Amino acid sequence: MKREETVDYHIKSAWHAINRMYNQKAIQEDFTTSIGFVLINIHSTDGTPATKIAPLMGLEARSLTRMLKTMEEKGLIIKKPDLHDKRSVRIYLTEKGKQKKEISVITIKDFNEKVMSAVGKEDLKKLFAIFGKINKVIDEIQSDPVRFIEQ
Repeated sequence: MKREETVDYHIKSAWHAINRMYNQKAIQEDFTTSIGFVLINIHSTDGTPATKIAPLMGLEARSLTRMLKTMEEKGLIIKKPDLHDKRSVRIYLTEKGKQKKEISVITIKDFNEKVMSAVGKEDLKKLFAIFGKINKVIDEIQSDPVRFIEQ
């Protein structure tokens, strides 16, 4: 089987192209795609508990901690103790962070509109259904890796 015939090749290839495109835009704005995704996951007015951000993004807490430190140094966020749980820290966007978040949202919406226009709603629905099935296969493999290896 050639790599061009594998499912993961096409998914990875598309994701890398999307990531490069997003990074080019982010670099123009003096941040990264990863930072943009974190910004999107922080509530603009109420902030977000730091412990909730990593799971939303599929990140390890250690990776997020480094990124939050960088974001704080860039003046995109501030950390404050949670008013309801003093043991917890809440992350808030600064004005600069809100501006960068808006740029991220616009960039993603623009890309999605262009894909929707090029692909069409019906094909996009099919693509989403296919990704749902792929994720189901992944879940099955992860829940019973021995069975997967034996097949």
